[in-house]
Amino acid sequence: MLPGGARVSCGFAALLAAQTLAGQAVETSPVPPDSEIRKMLVDRIDANRQSVGIVVGVIEPRGRRIVAYGNLNQGDPRTLNGDTVFEIGSVTKVFTSLLLSDMVQRGEVGLTDPVSRHLPAGVKTPQRNGRQITLLDLSTHTSGLPRMPTNFNPDKPYADYTVAQLYEFLASYQLPRDIGAQYEYSNVGAGLLANALAFRAGMDYDALVRARITGPLGMKDTGIALSAGMKARLAGGHDDKLKPTASWNFPTLAGAGAITSTANDMLTFLAANLGYTTTPLAPAMAAMLVVRHPSGSAALDLGLGWQFFTDGMVGHNGGTDGYRSFVAFYPKTRIGVVVLSNAGTAAGMDDIGRHLLDPQVPLLPAEAFQPPKEHTAIPLDPVSLDGYVGSYQFASNTILTVTREGSQAFIQVAGQTKYEIFAESARDYFLKVEDSQITFEVDSRGRATSLVLHRNGLNQQARRVD
Repeated sequence: MLPGGARVSCGFAALLAAQTLAGQAVETSPVPPDSEIRKMLVDRIDANRQSVGIVVGVIEPRGRRIVAYGNLNQGDPRTLNGDTVFEIGSVTKVFTSLLLSDMVQRGEVGLTDPVSRHLPAGVKTPQRNGRQITLLDLSTHTSGLPRMPTNFNPDKPYADYTVAQLYEFLASYQLPRDIGAQYEYSNVGAGLLANALAFRAGMDYDALVRARITGPLGMKDTGIALSAGMKARLAGGHDDKLKPTASWNFPTLAGAGAITSTANDMLTFLAANLGYTTTPLAPAMAAMLVVRHPSGSAALDLGLGWQFFTDGMVGHNGGTDGYRSFVAFYPKTRIGVVVLSNAGTAAGMDDIGRHLLDPQVPLLPAEAFQPPKEHTAIPLDPVSLDGYVGSYQFASNTILTVTREGSQAFIQVAGQTKYEIFAESARDYFLKVEDSQITFEVDSRGRATSLVLHRNGLNQQARRVD
């Protein structure tokens, strides 16, 4: 993901002693009052047209609160509340890694176990230089596996992908780098981890989540298979133009993003992680915060499932075609937030969640929500492009590298996926995978001295460092 994108800001602190909310001293909350939160949601939905309905949950020493605005569906007069059901997308990966951590605590698996040890006999997994992919590698996105398998249907990336196809992909895939050497966000890796844990436990992934996490925590509205009550409270999903869209189905890669939940249930999950409730999962939750792996960006580290930033925040975001989610907390202040939206808009809800946890983090400007401008690619000038090839450093210390391969140009953040960029003028380039553009600033010789990334209404400059 590019700098300034919808990535959670996270951090680590030691396990806090378990306490209940009862008996906590009432104190002034750093989180804005409900009236101010509601105004943010009104602006996001009515003025900026970024969702149909949003639910915010806050947990802090003085208690919990829910703020909701909008509707269950377009044209549906029903409003939302803390029990409204949403797809939470990649926040599912936190549950998958919690299963891993819990199974380690139980002695059922080891973090450094090769994943092949917990798959059916005969399943071949990629190796490189004599090293096998471990459960830890999958959890921290350092396995060398790509974001998505190479044999999936892009029109239905999850719904018709079978276990047989997953095993076929693993048997044929050649890892591009050493295992454990570099971070690359991988949905197929998270899905493979969930498959291995479910096979080891002798039950499917949904049953395992209910048996080990949601059942013990009392999260009755969290899972993959929806009860009749959950279906009645499911917020309808909408695409980035707020048109209704179908729910996603994950028959094989469920551990990457299949779980649905509510704001109330996710606050219960945060309460356990923050030590407000006593749970047998406490050691496993603590262990998730101990593992740290660099992402290639100075601002971000990876743990087991959770992501960590240098400002002390711990969290994860998620997105499907029709939903966006954000879950994060500060262990030191014991404050957490949940933001759930029933629209798959590009900007997501991360800025609202981060702003609630830290008022110094600004909300996205209105420009970030304007319809994307149409961009037309022109032929690249290889000679001019050679003046742009190099490495550029943002204020966050994130490095973005520009490369050329023949007549094609690419950008890549360290440890992440490489994306092609397309010229629309001599110095202006754009991406097709998302609404982002780059402008190169050059000297008298035509050599770039810096670049500016235009994304979500923000302009971020990076100076050349090579």
